[in-house]
Amino acid sequence: MGRSRLGQPGRLVASHHPEHCSAVANLCVPYIANGFAVANLIALVNREVYPQSAYPAGQWEYQLFYEENFERARSAFEADIESTVRALFRKGNPAARGKPSRTAEVRRDNGWFGGAEKAPSIPRDPEVISEEDLSIYTAALARNGFYGPDSWYMNAAANIAYAGQTKNGGKLTLPVLFLHGACDYTCETIDSRLAEPMRRDCADLTEVVVPSGHWMAQERPAEVNAALAKWLATKVPDAWPA
Repeated sequence: MGRSRLGQPGRLVASHHPEHCSAVANLCVPYIANGFAVANLIALVNREVYPQSAYPAGQWEYQLFYEENFERARSAFEADIESTVRALFRKGNPAARGKPSRTAEVRRDNGWFGGAEKAPSIPRDPEVISEEDLSIYTAALARNGFYGPDSWYMNAAANIAYAGQTKNGGKLTLPVLFLHGACDYTCETIDSRLAEPMRRDCADLTEVVVPSGHWMAQERPAEVNAALAKWLATKVPDAWPA
């Protein structure tokens, strides 16, 4: 079983080495067999929210900003790391449904945070990140910087190429759980077509909607754990909880 930030390691193991997996769970980020990269996401953008003329890549504009301005993106995050962490770890806002995600504005603003050189100083969101976890994230990122985390967005071509080496054309036959974030407006899977490839490529798919933003496990741990436990007990009883 596998799950991580963006779900990458878990689903990559499942698609390349299914013999080593019992099941796979994705939180917020749906499985796309041909690679979770902007080139494969643009056709799934909800153009009612993201007109082509204003947002060519929809909510994925921020990923193109990394490709075009990597050092600027990294330096803005590193200018005040604690403020960056406080700004990024926010709960979902139900009132923002149907409106462009802030990630869609990054390229047009020439940077995160409205194009500012560093994150704004805003209060910590206690529903998503504790004071202890804020300190841990800040210390780790101060030690290592954002070069590593941000570099994922520079790897689209390699990710697509690697996706082309999957078993069975990337189709998953093992049990798959997907938890939709009802208030995740970047990985928006409720009103857009973003989840459609997953439904095609997963033969045994269970879907659950969680009333959260992107940081689902932190914001709604009880709902996430309940969905995971029910699914595991139902789909892979021999593998869990033994």
